[in-house]
Amino acid sequence: MATAFKGASFEYYGRQYRDIFARSHVVLELRETAGAVENVKLLLDPKSDVQIAFVTGGISDSKHAPGLLSLGTAYNQPFWIFYVAEEPLHRLSQLKGKRIAVGPQGSATRLSAEKILGKGGINAQTASLLPFAGNAAVKALQDGKLDVVWIIGSPDATAVKSLLGAPNVKLLAFPVAEAFTRIYPDLISLVLPKGIIDIDAVVPPNDVPLIGTTVKVLVRSDLHPEIVQLLLQTMVEIHRGPEIFQRPGEFPNGTDTEYPVAQTASDFYKNGPSFMQRHLPL
Repeated sequence: MATAFKGASFEYYGRQYRDIFARSHVVLELRETAGAVENVKLLLDPKSDVQIAFVTGGISDSKHAPGLLSLGTAYNQPFWIFYVAEEPLHRLSQLKGKRIAVGPQGSATRLSAEKILGKGGINAQTASLLPFAGNAAVKALQDGKLDVVWIIGSPDATAVKSLLGAPNVKLLAFPVAEAFTRIYPDLISLVLPKGIIDIDAVVPPNDVPLIGTTVKVLVRSDLHPEIVQLLLQTMVEIHRGPEIFQRPGEFPNGTDTEYPVAQTASDFYKNGPSFMQRHLPL
């Protein structure tokens, strides 16, 4: 299974998938990668041995990556812009001249950063775009090597969680989040509710509008159907509960506008696991 770099939400959830697979005596080997863009390439390469991968929306589709099947949408994933500065920042254009971690080449982190930050005039000519990502980006920010970290991930991902709890780190809001979703249909508008990180201390002090995307699980079409069933049950166990950016039961679901959903997955979301799968070990 292709995940991502250390501290990323793909890596965070990949470890949980591995633990659940182990309960059925199936070894799930996690492949550390640069992120979603590389993950799609690995799935398409029969020599890579990668059969499963996390991928974000807007990276590719069945036309450009034939032979891949979707198991549906797993969860919402926000984009975060964390920064260290004395004065609060309110616009993307204020990031000009800053040292910004945007992730390595081959990552959805970098691809989304170049696309979205570019709308505010932030590019390699107006700012220093550096390949730090995940835990490495957090450390670089703490060490004073960065001014800004652009990161994709769930609030529980190691890197995001540490930045949300850092007293000297601020979070840039997206007041025009809805506009971005109209310009880029693969994006979604999200809100980080007031006080959700720390209710007593009221962190954040206000609702913070954000933009993000959805995360899907893709598989090679030749992956064994019983492993697909195990994957689907794993997705339900991990992603069905309430989270900051989703309601209980909202995920996983069998929708995907970019890739064909595997028939096994469609049947699973409609009827649940079969009698044999519910009562007998794999």
